[in-house]
Amino acid sequence: MKNLDAYRTRLYGKAYAEAFGKVHNHRAQGTGQNEWYTPAQYIEAARLVLGGIELDPASSDTAQKTVQAERYFTKADDGLAKPWRARSVWLNPPYSQPEIWNFVEKLIAELTSGNVGSAILLTHNYTDTAWFHHAESIAAAICFTRGRVKFVNADGEECAPTQGQSFFYYGTEPEKFKEHFLRYGFIR
Repeated sequence: MKNLDAYRTRLYGKAYAEAFGKVHNHRAQGTGQNEWYTPAQYIEAARLVLGGIELDPASSDTAQKTVQAERYFTKADDGLAKPWRARSVWLNPPYSQPEIWNFVEKLIAELTSGNVGSAILLTHNYTDTAWFHHAESIAAAICFTRGRVKFVNADGEECAPTQGQSFFYYGTEPEKFKEHFLRYGFIR
């Protein structure tokens, strides 16, 4: 389907298309894209909790316009193959399998080995998955979002994800995490 708007007009009729206007991106459309970026307000909260972001191991040049990590790895760099020695890590991994499991597993390994001092992980809240339980197993706190994070694409268009998200905090200052993330959901 090359032109989704034209298809909708043909399917529903011109009057419907005009009445409801442009339909926003929706993750359920099956775009196959993993390149959705975290809105700035969440990055700023993470920066305040972590005291800055030293490493973003699953990033891109576009994402770094907002994240502004001291160091980052792109898909071409293969962040999973690199050591993550850093005082602070921001991680919004690709949400597809097996990537999400691989990034969660790598983060937990780097934290437990002492290579990473503190981290914030953003994922969807699939509480029934093994990777979610693995991520939760050593988290100091988790924010379950009220509503869904409206990720943006490279053009700044918002996307409506099909599920809620969770921010996992790993570190020694869970109260600081709560102070900055409570506005986005409840903290466990």
